[in-house]
Amino acid sequence: MATRTKFVFLMHPKEFKQEKAGTGRLTHLCLAGSELHMGTSFDEHECVQALLNDPAYFPMLVYPGAQARNLSRGDLQPADLGGRRLLVLLLDGTWAGARKMLKLSPSLQRLPRAMFTPSTPSRYIIKQQPQVGCLSTLETTHELLVALERTGLDCYPLPEQLLGLFARMQEFQMSCAADPSRPGYRRQPYSEPADRIGPRGGSGSRREQYLGRQPM
Repeated sequence: MATRTKFVFLMHPKEFKQEKAGTGRLTHLCLAGSELHMGTSFDEHECVQALLNDPAYFPMLVYPGAQARNLSRGDLQPADLGGRRLLVLLLDGTWAGARKMLKLSPSLQRLPRAMFTPSTPSRYIIKQQPQVGCLSTLETTHELLVALERTGLDCYPLPEQLLGLFARMQEFQMSCAADPSRPGYRRQPYSEPADRIGPRGGSGSRREQYLGRQPM
């Protein structure tokens, strides 16, 4: 899928090594021209720094906070880019992992931030979200593209592509879980996502992009 926006996924090493259904990599494989880089500190990362210092790009970090521009409200307009291409960076990992990545990367801390207001609760059936409003990286990218198209910053004619792939990935996981011949899978049905929201979202909870609530 071609996009006007350049998406860059910054993946925590634990996400790369341990997560078996990581939607960050899945989303990267769906978006033409996107990049995925692994690490915890990106100030010395040659490729990431080259992108941040390229005058052709307008870089923004997707991360909630009081200073973040809410793309769903139209806080970012085409004129704000000054003729540059929007570069969106997403941190892919748990909340604890993302906080560490941000803490160890002052160059990311200095970036203007973007956020959005989710249109629906998470569709992630096979994962527990730490609190209401949290989304997977794939869902986050979908919501960003919806918001960017609304303000004329991008074109997103086939939103069902990402969401359809997301659904098929989960259907496959659930079919494996229901197959008694596959060792190592869970042996109980998945409940609805809204019924599995953690009260506080422990250190192992997924750190995903969402509305303007600060990480716990």
